[in-house]
Amino acid sequence: MTTEHHRETSPQENRAKERRAGSQELVQKLVAERTEMLSLYCQLAGLETYGNGKNSRARHSQELLQKFCQVLVDYIAAGHFSLYERVVNGTERRQQISGLAEKLYPRIAKSTEVALDFNDKYDCSDNCEIAASFNDDLSRLGEELAARIELEDKLIRHLH
Repeated sequence: MTTEHHRETSPQENRAKERRAGSQELVQKLVAERTEMLSLYCQLAGLETYGNGKNSRARHSQELLQKFCQVLVDYIAAGHFSLYERVVNGTERRQQISGLAEKLYPRIAKSTEVALDFNDKYDCSDNCEIAASFNDDLSRLGEELAARIELEDKLIRHLH
């Protein structure tokens, strides 16, 4: 004869579980967007710039750049408007996590600005010229993204 003990969970415990599940879902989305963005970044970093010519290499570079810009903005939005907003706006009840997020947020906001500036400069459809400063711009963006990812990972570790 086995006896199962079922402990009823309180409404407060249920809400806490729902919040944590929501945070986990946001983290998973952020990491998926980040992984796709990094893959495209690596592809871009390996390309030679071909100006705004109409040959197939130039078209491929421009298409890849446009896709990267779209995914970059999606990634920034996944973090900025979902995970960080949730933590910083008071929804996160764990003081250690909200304190860490408030500390990290200014640096994350800086990387958001750099990413959006890159997007504004290079997200111009199929008929834009890839600037001579492209490699320098991509390198600067890469440095900002690396710093951002390090901060995100610190926050994610605390969320788990």
